[in-house]
Amino acid sequence: MVFPREHGAWGILLVPLVTGAWIGLTTGRGFFPLILFITASLALFCLRTPAEIWLETSPLRPQTPAERHAVLVSIFAYAAIAAIALGLLLGRERATGLLLLGAVVGVLFVAQALLKKLRRQTRMAAQLLGSLGLTSTAAGAYYVVTGRFDATALILWGANWLFAANQIHFVQLRIHSARASGLADKLIRGKGFLAGEMITAGLLLAAWRTGGLPGAAALAFAPALLRGLFWFLRRPAPLEIYRLGYSELAHALTFGVLLILGFHLHF
Repeated sequence: MVFPREHGAWGILLVPLVTGAWIGLTTGRGFFPLILFITASLALFCLRTPAEIWLETSPLRPQTPAERHAVLVSIFAYAAIAAIALGLLLGRERATGLLLLGAVVGVLFVAQALLKKLRRQTRMAAQLLGSLGLTSTAAGAYYVVTGRFDATALILWGANWLFAANQIHFVQLRIHSARASGLADKLIRGKGFLAGEMITAGLLLAAWRTGGLPGAAALAFAPALLRGLFWFLRRPAPLEIYRLGYSELAHALTFGVLLILGFHLHF
């Protein structure tokens, strides 16, 4: 009740943070603002779990006075840590651009909470909105180490979100198509996912042709896009949810490494 349980969300938060920080540090101004930003990001991410429980927007509910006390204490602890780190970033480091980023992310998480309350059909839309907020750590980390909220910051945010959206869509496809009987059945169930893959490829091509994204960085999406296509060609097999989780973690780490290398190669 006081610590995030969503393993996938940790990857969606941390991989963008690492990519934004690493790429920014090549021209950045030091580690201290980054340490403060990491501290604030982790505290706010952890704060969401007990806050949702306290506001009753989570299926979890404290059952005893001790559990309610633990939830309340964790809320104050996480909020205090985040406030101190953000106070130093805004006061000492003059990272005022985080105010705008924080406002946007706050709106995204409120919209996600509202979608969660509607019905099951909006669950994936809520996850996509939430991932858009989590992947903002790419832009935030890049900004605090460079002092610039420029096109590269937005490109890093967008690229990380596109990858996270692909992962979310693929996992949902695997779960809801666990009993797909063959290629034709998979194509019927996965037409939305295939459309998403084509849109992603088109956006990457456009970003590369306009000079916004290095071609080598766009290639970081290749393993994930191919694994989605190859799934349609594989013979039906039982869904192993833990194996799927580890596989997606490996894809996320591979994407992060390739994205960083792509920005260094810059062709």
